[in-house]
Amino acid sequence: MKQIFSTVTLIFCSAFLMFAQAPKYSNEFLNVGVGARALGMSNSYVTSVDDVTAGYWNPAGLLGIGNQHQVALMHSEYFAGIAKYDYGAYATRLDSASVLGISVIRFGVDNIPNTTQLIDANGHLNYDRITTFSAVDWAFIVSYAKTMKIPGLRVGANAKIIRRKIGDFAGAWGFGLDVGAQYDYKKWKFAAMARDITTTFNAWSFNLSDEMKETFIATGNEIPDNSVEITLPKLLLGSARKFDFNDKFSLLAELNLDATFDGKRNVLIKSKAVSMDPHLGLEASYMNMIFLRAGIGNYQTYTDALGKKVKTFQPNIGVGVKIKSVTIDYALTDIGDQSVALYSNVFSLKVDINKKAK
Repeated sequence: MKQIFSTVTLIFCSAFLMFAQAPKYSNEFLNVGVGARALGMSNSYVTSVDDVTAGYWNPAGLLGIGNQHQVALMHSEYFAGIAKYDYGAYATRLDSASVLGISVIRFGVDNIPNTTQLIDANGHLNYDRITTFSAVDWAFIVSYAKTMKIPGLRVGANAKIIRRKIGDFAGAWGFGLDVGAQYDYKKWKFAAMARDITTTFNAWSFNLSDEMKETFIATGNEIPDNSVEITLPKLLLGSARKFDFNDKFSLLAELNLDATFDGKRNVLIKSKAVSMDPHLGLEASYMNMIFLRAGIGNYQTYTDALGKKVKTFQPNIGVGVKIKSVTIDYALTDIGDQSVALYSNVFSLKVDINKKAK
């Protein structure tokens, strides 16, 4: 039997294993996080978010923009630069009680070698037949936020379209809804964010050539069929408080709890019915211009080479500078624990436009 070694095959094999198990990790690129401020606080942000990035974290927070328009951009790279994550968002105030936002996320690996045509019809290696392709995940999010008649209560909702594509070989379209709320009570803030409340469906379709089907057969893999991948709902809860020490110094503390309902996960609080992942973020501010941030989260337990149970957690740090209408943030963070990927440098930019007079 002719042996054909293909990078494409390896990627598809990983995808099929995910389809075969419970849908715990569908659309995981939407759980990475956006904005270096939030990432520096270990994603503890659903309560205190009050800018354009709320379209991702909690749409209710869009009401905090305070300006007519606001835009944000972010770029980060993971796995030593192999995977690139890009984010852009825009928010505009419709009136004093409502805000509209649009967000775009791209997470992709580009220039992947396609070696399915490496061997020609005569059985010879021909490296000129190697082409490249990209494996890319896209998310397009439209957000709306409104102030309610109950004092201190803000609500919001997201409608999101998912596009996942692996070269010309496979692709999926998906659609989902999120809802969120924030509530201010005296000096405390509380929030809830329900993601994928209707269950997000990704409909996959495959377009494999005869040569690629031969590759699957030759390597002992099943030829994929069109299928549906689902993302189950997740509930994010948070509370936050800001401590003002004087006119110049303040400290913001936020605690979040991510609750999933798809079985036991490797998190701090877990059961067959629900798993909960707590994370804490801090932000020290000087004159609301210079910011220092830190956070901890991603508590996990693994078995080392000696069979001993080891508990780990992920620390993150960050800084930020705000000069008039421009804010630049930096975070040293990761998309998993230290054993999964190298820490990455993340920068994000936020600009206020047409600032209203107070």
